[in-house]
Amino acid sequence: MSEEFEINETHTTFDFKGFLFRLFHHWPLFLISLAIAFSIAYYINVRKLPIYQMENMVSIKDDQNPFFTSNTSLTFNWGGTTDKVNTAVITLQSRSHNEKVVERLQYYMDYLREGKYQQVDAYKQTPFFVEVDTTKPQMLNKQMKVVFKDSVNFNLSVSFEEAGNISLQNYATKEKSSMFVDAGEFSKDFKIGQHISLPFFSGTFMPNPEMISRNGTPYYIAFRNYDGVVKRYLNIRVDPESKGSSVLKMRLTGNNKAQLVDYLNTSVEVLSEDMLERKNLFATKTIKFIDSSLAQKSEELSTVQDELNQFKNKNAIFDLASEGTEINAKLNGLDLRKESVNRELNYYNTLQDYLINRSDYRDVPAPSVAGISENSVVTGVGKIVALAEERNKLQYSFKEGAPIFSDIDRQINAVKTVLLENIRSSKSLKNQELSSINSDIGRYEGEIRKLPKEQQDLLNIERRYNLSQGTYNLFLAKRSEAGLVKAANVSDVMIIDPAKDTGGGQIGPNTQLNYMMAGLLGLFIPLLLVFVRVFFDTKISNVKDLERITPIPLLGVLGKSPIDNNLVVLTKPKSAIAEAFRALRSSLQFIYKKQGIKGAKTVLVTSSVSGEGKTFCSINLASVFALSEKKTILVGLDLRKPKIFGDFNINNSMGVVNYLINEADIDTIIQKTEVEYLDVIPSGPIPPNPSELLISEKLDELIDKLKERYDYIILDSPPLGLVSDSLELIKHVDATLYMARFNYTHKNMLAFVNEKYKTGEVKHISIVLNDYVEKAGRGYGYGYGYGYGYGYGGYGNYSNGYHENIKRPTLLNRVKQVFRKK
Repeated sequence: MSEEFEINETHTTFDFKGFLFRLFHHWPLFLISLAIAFSIAYYINVRKLPIYQMENMVSIKDDQNPFFTSNTSLTFNWGGTTDKVNTAVITLQSRSHNEKVVERLQYYMDYLREGKYQQVDAYKQTPFFVEVDTTKPQMLNKQMKVVFKDSVNFNLSVSFEEAGNISLQNYATKEKSSMFVDAGEFSKDFKIGQHISLPFFSGTFMPNPEMISRNGTPYYIAFRNYDGVVKRYLNIRVDPESKGSSVLKMRLTGNNKAQLVDYLNTSVEVLSEDMLERKNLFATKTIKFIDSSLAQKSEELSTVQDELNQFKNKNAIFDLASEGTEINAKLNGLDLRKESVNRELNYYNTLQDYLINRSDYRDVPAPSVAGISENSVVTGVGKIVALAEERNKLQYSFKEGAPIFSDIDRQINAVKTVLLENIRSSKSLKNQELSSINSDIGRYEGEIRKLPKEQQDLLNIERRYNLSQGTYNLFLAKRSEAGLVKAANVSDVMIIDPAKDTGGGQIGPNTQLNYMMAGLLGLFIPLLLVFVRVFFDTKISNVKDLERITPIPLLGVLGKSPIDNNLVVLTKPKSAIAEAFRALRSSLQFIYKKQGIKGAKTVLVTSSVSGEGKTFCSINLASVFALSEKKTILVGLDLRKPKIFGDFNINNSMGVVNYLINEADIDTIIQKTEVEYLDVIPSGPIPPNPSELLISEKLDELIDKLKERYDYIILDSPPLGLVSDSLELIKHVDATLYMARFNYTHKNMLAFVNEKYKTGEVKHISIVLNDYVEKAGRGYGYGYGYGYGYGYGGYGNYSNGYHENIKRPTLLNRVKQVFRKK
């Protein structure tokens, strides 16, 4: 027996089969939960705004200038097409680029209208456009209502619920400010095309020729925080069409297709303009440099020309002698060469100073301006400028100190080192050339001094004039050359497929996902509730519970009583519960036979706590023995809470207590009932010392005398789990019935009797499960023959030919039965 106990004690696995039947039993809960979940999902789905995705496709190509030559090196292609693609991807996702797009489209202002369930984006769906006065501050995050009265007149209104400060932003300077407003509503009529200047709004409403105004239909406009709007568009997707491809696909999602289309196409326009501007950077800065040089040389040429004219008029000398003319021509050539070499040396010195002392090389003019055509210098300057421009662009997308800046700086330093070495070499050669030119000029100037004084002066003035005119013509030619290069440049951005609303494009909301989530939650929540209920259910809810928590055998199962008193066997002898007591009687007889007991037989009925059906079982068990014409007596030994007298309408003034204290003899305390073979001994008045009375020798004497007179003695005892009285009575009985009530008895209440059973203090004990109701969710059905044999009974609106047709009690009666004391 001890071994059996140990085996059952360690068997604590979760009852998955019972749990599954519980789930099936709670199908209405699942149905309701799913209905609620799907209703919520539908409510959410119909109110969700559609989400669209628009896209366009562009190519970042490498268009070389058709007028590009080694002598007109005003554009560069450092890094090739791949570098341009990477730069374009980063630029399109940069904050500075998207700021330009938002500002150009004025997307910091929202157009709204009333939708079916909520306000929706009405971009290009309003009968007006607003030209925002960006020089004035605009009210942020407050809707202004626009209602047209006719095609020209409209009402502009805004409601201020409470007095306080409102936020404003100037979209030209991006500065924010605040303004105090009083509580109330502003409302005023305006006309289309009329400039509106209010403290919180400044702009002009212009007509939208594609939309007809509907009188009385409300529209709304609202200004948003500029930085917040820009941040919203930084999630634009830019991906190469394939790995290493120069074709980019741009994707943008939102609630308004027209807005997405305009943003994508404008973003490409801004990129194209910026890349063309970058491509023209050298040409633009070179033209600026040449223009300033031309102005200086023009003034110098004019001064020398005036001096030459005055000299000729004063000295009446208009031409040089033939010898002077020949010398003048040679000197003019040498002067132009010297000017050119000095210009190159000055450029080298300036470039060297930039490379050594500065970190921004974007203002360096093209080498061709100084007439430098050396390929190493031209290429080196182009690389430096391109890398410096790329670094400047990346400052808007990355923080200073990012690895990409370190990589660019390393490239710049490498190019700078090579370029400085080339500059030193070129300067040395130019200085040698300059020395040779100076030597030739000195020789010819010596010959000039042999000429007459007037001829010498005229020759010097003409030399300066020719030098200025030659330099001026050179810069003029370079200016024309740079302008031609700039005009011939085209952007490296080519639009393959512009963004366009061709229908469709909706990618959300994902209503199927919402319904799927609703289904999962609708199933999971009741599943969790049932699991928690089962997991934390501490009451005995099925026979399997008894098998797991106690090694004591189950003798029988009693159904719910269909009547309000305890005399169910006598009142409803054909009922299913009456049959259950007959099966219990048979099981007891089997126990007695197995023990070899002859003559009078005793049985003790006890339980863990009050209310589990001891009295109910005792009365009906005694009744079923008496109906089999066996002399039976029911003895009430629950001296603390006597009950059995009430059901038989007998007097409790004389009973077991009176016998135990020698106030009455056995014949006096035995009381007859209406059942022929059934007698009852009530407990009698409540004594002050019930435990002491039950352990007295008088009780042994009483039971011995009863065995002489009766075939069956049924002892109704107090709860075993509350008092020790029942333990004293067990030694007097041949069998003990331990009552457990369905959905009432806590599982841990059996720990005490389990321990007594393990140690052998209680023997021949069996469990009877009372008040059992078979439900589909329990998953268990029992017939006769479990353990020593048992049956169960209850009620239902049926008749199977064996049991009496008992009508199911009303809900009110069932509620009363819950609180009925057993």
